[in-house]
Amino acid sequence: MKFRFWGVRGSIPSPGPRTVRYGGNTTCIEVCTDDGTLIILDGGTGIFNLAQNLLTRLPVQANIFISHSHWDHIHGLPFFTPLFIHGSRVRLHGAVDPSTGHGIEHVMGVQLQNSYFPVSETQMDATIEYRTLTAGEPIEVGDAVVGNVVMNHPVTNLGYRISCNGKSLFFTGDHEPFHNIYPEGDERRAAYQEYIDRRQGEIDRCMEGVDALIMDCSYTREEYPAKQGWGHGTFDAALETAKRVGARTLYCTHHEPTRSDDELEAAFADAMARHAPLPNGLNAVLAYEGLEVSLDPR
Repeated sequence: MKFRFWGVRGSIPSPGPRTVRYGGNTTCIEVCTDDGTLIILDGGTGIFNLAQNLLTRLPVQANIFISHSHWDHIHGLPFFTPLFIHGSRVRLHGAVDPSTGHGIEHVMGVQLQNSYFPVSETQMDATIEYRTLTAGEPIEVGDAVVGNVVMNHPVTNLGYRISCNGKSLFFTGDHEPFHNIYPEGDERRAAYQEYIDRRQGEIDRCMEGVDALIMDCSYTREEYPAKQGWGHGTFDAALETAKRVGARTLYCTHHEPTRSDDELEAAFADAMARHAPLPNGLNAVLAYEGLEVSLDPR
């Protein structure tokens, strides 16, 4: 199984000379399983360049898993060229929006309204299917099993674990470390801590022992207090998570859009120095557009 990053920025695309080394496109990761099954994690602007690459591999049979419906994770979907090619088949997977009851088909339906996009789904020649996922329920996709767990974000965000022939990766989408919202002495604090511990346990079990842990590392620890509640993680929290779950390699992604490549490397180096030495067998990497990784069984 191998995977490739096509977009690594968060919140908004940030192309330009300050981001040329790591890339300015928003989240999209291509996963190719051992039997050639194509799984795509999120449809940020990086999916456009992936689509151009797929034109050399027609017809396309793609399984797109959307972590959540915020714009930076979906706004490349209407520009996914295989949607317009007869003979291609695209299956879109994602969660129900509990506030509206809408399934994953609503993501495309909203984007393709005439007010926002000039082409309707009826004009797309590919076969398009929708699969609304049940939280915590794994599904088979080709020779892989894709599990999911609800992460900590202001909207429902599914983190995905892809397992294939003894290899595995976990992608968080957007995720903020849990914190107890009730102060010491508040009678509600203990019950809320039990809730946090249960949720964290579910997430850790889904991540446990993965070869590749792809995590939201938007902020530094100094930036985070001003961003608490926004639904994003830190380099330090990601490193702590990787150590706790026994991951083989941590890939830091969802880079802050205002951060230049030099600033990104400095923030990463600062966090790495605090956590040095890493446990034996754990590596940590800054994800960049074009980074391709082949996973070998342990």
